[in-house]
Amino acid sequence: MDPMLNSIETSAPARCAICGNYPLAEKTFYVRVGHRKEVMRIPTTMPKLDFIDMLRSAAEVDKSEILKLYSDAGHLVNISPDLPANSPDSPYELHAIATNCNDILRRELGMDFDALDHRISELEQMLNPDNIDVSKTLAHLRKQLEAFRLKLEGPKDQQSELKLESQSPKKERHNWNTLNQQFYARRSAEERLVVWHKFLKICEMSLSEDVRVRLRQVNFDINEWEDEELLVMLQQMYLDLELTSTFALDIHTLRGFLFQIYEHYNDVPFHNFRHSFCVAQMMYSLIWAAGLRKRMGDLEALILITSCICHDLDHPGYNNIYQINARTELAIRYNDISPLENHHCSIAFQILSRPECNMFKSFSFEQFRQVREGIIRCILATDMARHNEILEQFREITPVFDFANNSHTNLLSMVLIKVADISNEARPMEVAEPWLDRLLQEFFKQSDSEKLEGLPVTPFMDRDKVTKPSSQCSFIGLVLLPLFEALVVLLPELHVRLDIIFKLRTFR
Repeated sequence: MDPMLNSIETSAPARCAICGNYPLAEKTFYVRVGHRKEVMRIPTTMPKLDFIDMLRSAAEVDKSEILKLYSDAGHLVNISPDLPANSPDSPYELHAIATNCNDILRRELGMDFDALDHRISELEQMLNPDNIDVSKTLAHLRKQLEAFRLKLEGPKDQQSELKLESQSPKKERHNWNTLNQQFYARRSAEERLVVWHKFLKICEMSLSEDVRVRLRQVNFDINEWEDEELLVMLQQMYLDLELTSTFALDIHTLRGFLFQIYEHYNDVPFHNFRHSFCVAQMMYSLIWAAGLRKRMGDLEALILITSCICHDLDHPGYNNIYQINARTELAIRYNDISPLENHHCSIAFQILSRPECNMFKSFSFEQFRQVREGIIRCILATDMARHNEILEQFREITPVFDFANNSHTNLLSMVLIKVADISNEARPMEVAEPWLDRLLQEFFKQSDSEKLEGLPVTPFMDRDKVTKPSSQCSFIGLVLLPLFEALVVLLPELHVRLDIIFKLRTFR
């Protein structure tokens, strides 16, 4: 059995009406809840309401949450103990998709839909004792009521915003267990399934030589491509760098890994799947331009590309400063030490723990140890709180840099992923500017939340103080240029590629 599966058994199965014993016949359901898998063993006679309560227990939600259950093929299924039993390889997927609108309105606004519905029924009886046709008005009222109910029973993020709007701003915050990740949701299961089917249709196709050459350029424009096409290009990076052949990576497992990565990015304005592709594509370009496979080795190239793909997994759209000040679950879990980056690493290796996604399954213990250490090191390096520390260390070793020295190449890997992570400004203006707009959108939403919750407002995110030009002048001058300049001292091959873009942007 999958070691990640948790077994849940009902505490009160239905008893036989005659003898009072538990029934012998059981059914087993395998259910995926987020990153967990649960095993549910139930008696075949279990009532539907008990079955739903058991699912709520598996999802760790209360009765105010609305549940949806999907088959392994992604189809919505009726929640019932009469569902066919399944196997660990084809689990049902359980989502708590919304908070029951009646509970919200009863709690926040003092409105009770159930009581209102009952009152309409009473009015129908009172106004229509002799079957007089006065029900049209009431029927219209009932339709309006149902339409309003359906409108409110939307995704979780809409429900959260409804609750937020009904509350007055707080001056202080004392909730030690808050995670505002609910403000952004993932794409729906239906949307993700469409991308998966499209990806499967085109994943065997070969990219043209023209596209493969463009993929290695700094000025590559992601806006020309759909998500499923980007997944194929990520696959192509592993193929063109000969990582699949060198390390005997199973292509089907690689595809499973890439799609799970896609699924685990939230639909946030900036730190999303498409950003992770941009970072991976820049790293891919740097590897080719500086001949890093030959200088650092194939294993390091594998670590660098994989780290870029995973580096912002499950990003909630609120940075470490917010996590720490708001005392969120992530900040508490990781003791305020790079909470987001630690979380990204954790999600990456949860995905790799699945047999269908573990592209490193053929690795020796030592090989996997090196890969794991390398990925963790690279992703943790993307915490901007460590920027000056890493840059100064790199500058110190540059004059005596030795590619045979592991500590030197480890530090270079950290600088490379930092460069790739903030490399949008090294791209042409028409490629870079839309990303800046998305980043500011994410920043401004965080500062708005900080103001609303009585938290310290992050200065460079405050919409009342920051403009697009001012934010970029500071970032390029203080962060990006010093980092890029330090890198090209060691790898002068990169100077031409990056410098040309800066000159083009300067003279626009």
